[in-house]
Amino acid sequence: MRLPKLYRIRQALEYPVVADVATEVRKALAQLGLGARLAPGARVAVTGGSRGVANIAVILRTVCDCLRALGTRPFIVPAMGSHGGATSEGQLEILARYGVTPESMGVPVLSSLETVEIAHMDWGLPVLVDRHAFEADHIVLVNRVKPHTSIRGPIESGLLKMLVIGLGNHQGAVLAHRAAVDVGLERMVPEVARVSLSKLPVLFGLATVENARHQTARVEAILPDQLEVAEMRLLKEAKALIARIPFDFLHLLIVDEIGKEISGACMDSNVTGRIPRDGVYDPTTPRYLRIFARDLTRQSGGNAEGLGTADFATVRLAEKVDRHITYTNALTSAAPLGGKLPMLYHTDRQAIEAALTTIGLTEPPDAKIVRIRNTLALEHLHVSEALLPDVAKRPALTILGGPFEFYFGEDGNLRDRVE
Repeated sequence: MRLPKLYRIRQALEYPVVADVATEVRKALAQLGLGARLAPGARVAVTGGSRGVANIAVILRTVCDCLRALGTRPFIVPAMGSHGGATSEGQLEILARYGVTPESMGVPVLSSLETVEIAHMDWGLPVLVDRHAFEADHIVLVNRVKPHTSIRGPIESGLLKMLVIGLGNHQGAVLAHRAAVDVGLERMVPEVARVSLSKLPVLFGLATVENARHQTARVEAILPDQLEVAEMRLLKEAKALIARIPFDFLHLLIVDEIGKEISGACMDSNVTGRIPRDGVYDPTTPRYLRIFARDLTRQSGGNAEGLGTADFATVRLAEKVDRHITYTNALTSAAPLGGKLPMLYHTDRQAIEAALTTIGLTEPPDAKIVRIRNTLALEHLHVSEALLPDVAKRPALTILGGPFEFYFGEDGNLRDRVE
């Protein structure tokens, strides 16, 4: 099959960035006046999540250092629902991959799947919380605020979701997502969070917002009675900063790598336009006819939940999928679509050629194709010749090189990288 020529382009992504994250965290905490609210020796549970939050090890270490300086005894609890295969060992492994260990943090990391029921919603959901966090004198929520892959509302992914689902451990996450089938995640998360905040000793939340380069753009410490309003404001900021592929329609999107540290759906649905959840429908734009996922990151630990939104993938990616971990995540989320496998091919060339036979009457050399490293890395892209008129209309796009051919090795796999 004759394939189109490609061009390497740069998308201008000039957004705010925090130069010294540790200093910014200390400044944010200093504004809360925590000393008057903390008794000497108080035990403080600090949440550690499973998402690839930028600078998370620095952030957690600084929070724990500040709490220790105030005379308390902080410790970290995994707050990641069913991730890590729904085992305490798996959750510790995820944190360790982000550099969060007892040695690096200087505090204990206490992982357990045990939960305590603290309330019962009128519409049937028992509200559960991690036992270690429940038994602490205080709880500190630390997370990034960002658009969710399948929630559409004023509260999506951030501190409140971590409180409701992350700290619910496996059982709480399962029940919360089952309830969301009936009432919707956009309603369930804020309603349960309000109840949890009324029952639990939440000391404060520390929210971050990231820019289009996956860098920390804002750090904000928030008192519990201000969490909901602050998170709504930060979500608007996060949505304004998110990077997107600068084309509304493509015949084929090639994604070099997917992974849970990149997005909860392995590929961010805000970028791909594919939502891995029944009843939450794909947006009208962007519209990408076919998506080809080439590989799974090591940091994802075998979790490929969300892969089902791709149309094509490689056998090598499928061989890295841990079905237990992936299925546990998909079932917990009540979203089996995310655990499905696309059509699999042994080589990149086979997958690309197969995809281009399914795009209608457009001949492959005329196809609109974009290749990206992942849905977080969108500054540099490879685009096909058919997109050059669109590139010329956008001042934020600059052609860096081309034309060049798809470069396949003797094994049929792409040899170059999208940097």
